[in-house]
Amino acid sequence: MLWLFDLDNTLHDASHAIFPLISANMNTYIARVLGDGVTPASAEQISAANAARLDYWKRYGATLLGMMRHHQVCAADFLRQTHDLAGLQQLIRAERGLARMLRRLPGRKIVLTNAPTRYSRDVMRHLGLHRQFSHHVAIENMHVHGQLRPKPSKLMLRRLLRRHGVAAHRCVLVEDTLANLRSARTLGVRTVWVTQYLRLSEAGAMPFPRMPRGSICPAYVDVKVKSVRQLPARLHRLR
Repeated sequence: MLWLFDLDNTLHDASHAIFPLISANMNTYIARVLGDGVTPASAEQISAANAARLDYWKRYGATLLGMMRHHQVCAADFLRQTHDLAGLQQLIRAERGLARMLRRLPGRKIVLTNAPTRYSRDVMRHLGLHRQFSHHVAIENMHVHGQLRPKPSKLMLRRLLRRHGVAAHRCVLVEDTLANLRSARTLGVRTVWVTQYLRLSEAGAMPFPRMPRGSICPAYVDVKVKSVRQLPARLHRLR
């Protein structure tokens, strides 16, 4: 069995402090692109940048894709500036016992994140989980035929499965983002929806608020859990 684990809001609580800071960095960057690149952004420009950020996230699955397609930004520059977070270790919140939980899951494990390599590797190291994963696939590694294809790209996921020689039904994607789970399920990948960190931050980091308690689990979700620590107990439903 192959496990694909998302990082932010799956293995740690990114909505607490990290997402608001990244969102603010993105808004500043986008406002600069939309403006003249020199004059400090006004409140109105920041508001317009925030709307563009969320629109591109919803349309393409990653704000970066919208910025590349509509504004010809350099991906490396965008990722570097928007994920430049001072004191990252102090911003991270996560549950205890994650490494022990991962060791209980049979099969290989891969981190699959739309975040950039440097940021995601730093988070994994601070979480103490980097030794539990055989591979680390960040957004820079998600090119297909020369085009950047982050989640929820089916092309990227198909290539990943072929590269690791795993049939879709022997793969499990563990995620907080429903669009990514829906896309993976159409390929036959098993899906786990992690819900405990889904909330609308004050900075607008998440485009949608948390679904209300008792909400119906979508048909393309095989298992819904509040915490990834519940995975060993739900393993029978994924086989």
